[in-house]
Amino acid sequence: MINKKRLLALLLIALSAAAEAGEKEELLKLRNTTTNLIKQLVKQGVITDQMAEQMIKQAEADAEQQVAQAKALDTEKSAVPADEVRVAYVPDFVKDEIRQQVRNELKEEVVGDVMAKAKNEQWGLPNALPEWTRRFKLSGDIRLRSQHDEMAKGNIENGLSQPFYFDAQAINDAGGQTAAGLNQFRNTTEGRHQFRQRFRLGIDADIADGLKAGVRLATGNQRDPVSTNQTLGNTGQRYDFTIDRAYLQYDALDDDKFKWLTLSGGRIKNPWYTGGGEFTGGSELVWDTDLSFEGFAATVRHRLAGSDGLMAKNDQSDSLFATVGAFPLQESSLSSDKWLFGGQTGMELGFENQNNLKMAVAYYDYVNVEAKQNEPGRRTCDLNTPAITASRPEFMQGGNTLATICQEGTNGTSNGLDQMIGLASDYNIVNANVSYEMANFAPHHLRLSADYAKNIGFDKEAVSRLLNGNVVDPETNAWQFRVDYGWPIAERPGNWNVFAAYKYVERDAVLDAFTDSDFRLGGTNSKGWFIGGNYGLMKNVWLTGRWLSADIITGPPFGIDVLQIDVNTRF
Repeated sequence: MINKKRLLALLLIALSAAAEAGEKEELLKLRNTTTNLIKQLVKQGVITDQMAEQMIKQAEADAEQQVAQAKALDTEKSAVPADEVRVAYVPDFVKDEIRQQVRNELKEEVVGDVMAKAKNEQWGLPNALPEWTRRFKLSGDIRLRSQHDEMAKGNIENGLSQPFYFDAQAINDAGGQTAAGLNQFRNTTEGRHQFRQRFRLGIDADIADGLKAGVRLATGNQRDPVSTNQTLGNTGQRYDFTIDRAYLQYDALDDDKFKWLTLSGGRIKNPWYTGGGEFTGGSELVWDTDLSFEGFAATVRHRLAGSDGLMAKNDQSDSLFATVGAFPLQESSLSSDKWLFGGQTGMELGFENQNNLKMAVAYYDYVNVEAKQNEPGRRTCDLNTPAITASRPEFMQGGNTLATICQEGTNGTSNGLDQMIGLASDYNIVNANVSYEMANFAPHHLRLSADYAKNIGFDKEAVSRLLNGNVVDPETNAWQFRVDYGWPIAERPGNWNVFAAYKYVERDAVLDAFTDSDFRLGGTNSKGWFIGGNYGLMKNVWLTGRWLSADIITGPPFGIDVLQIDVNTRF
């Protein structure tokens, strides 16, 4: 009986100590929650970094004052009679002795009962799931789109009577102009309405410290690298679901959790900074946002001196960065491979008022992309060498200057019609991007962005030789200016933003295969504007509307207006 009373007393003391520890834990949770909330307010631009630090310091000062007052009050209440003695605390060695005794006497009875009950009732224990399941992250998105393409009233009637705008991709796929028939001509007069869908599913897996693997599946045509849209209306046939990305990525962090190095290889996301844009990650002047890169890339970042404050350890602002990459475009065992090599350097600056400036300059070098022709007297495609046939592009959207690779016919006797078509120019592109985001209207932000590209690889004499002496003046400049205003992210109910831009892309400024696939339905030799906006319907669901109006720069009239209405979801 005495042992039981003693045990009960020891248990009560232990519980009081545990309660004290629990109270401290709750206070720590409250403090961390408050700090994280203030950080989120800084990110959203509601308050500045300096204001956040002042709030935290003021809270700490108030807490110290309240603690001092509470201690003074406890001192008054703790006054005891002269003939009474109280122990103000339990020494640590006594606590240790109590814990050990309670543990020994209750271990088999209490702990055993608790574990048996947890097993029977399948409590949600932290380690209930296998360790490998916690290394995987699943994500995805679904987009439903209504798209209407409206041809301008003044467009040329392109066809057999007025053959001007050819579809080089259709000619190459069919095996010549004769086989392509009317499909060899671009549509310039007939409007079109489509319902389209995009579905992407990604899986990321943590392999080791800093190293992860990623796979993303997506709908879309395998032959089209710049679109993952699936057009509805296939007589019930199933969609293609292909591997859009498959990569390894290593991120190295310093002691302050600053990501100073990123290495990636495989089929990866775009490694280049491309300016501002809603949800898309940047401008599409050079690279369409649905484009994935095959190859290897490395990015090094250096934090600038004086980068401190509340958010300094958790973002990449106030830093310099440099990226290099090598990407095989078309591999052939019997000819020279086509490659893309690139390098970019830039900087990002964050200011006390939460404004942000980011800029970069890049150089992209395409290797072996121009057409190779048969020698005189061997113009027909049946006399091609493997290198000549391999010079045919695997994908073209239209707009670049084209040259005949070989013609229809046999044994050098041609009917004068093209059977294979390729690019007339080399492409070495200098690209500059700048984006300035202002948080002065928080929670709304104003972002101004500009993008400029120039192809310095265009050789007028070399292009003229491929065109049998015809002279083509260089049209090698492209630029865009864009304005965004509203919530930086419109994935919450009631959040919104609007945007407007003007774009000008000359014929050989960029490679038409990889540029924007929506502006004048893809390709180069286009000028015009687009406007749009986003509105959050519910968490992770938002509505997007865009109107794109573009006209041809060089050639007979050919304009296209595109209206897109999207319902977007993300999970």
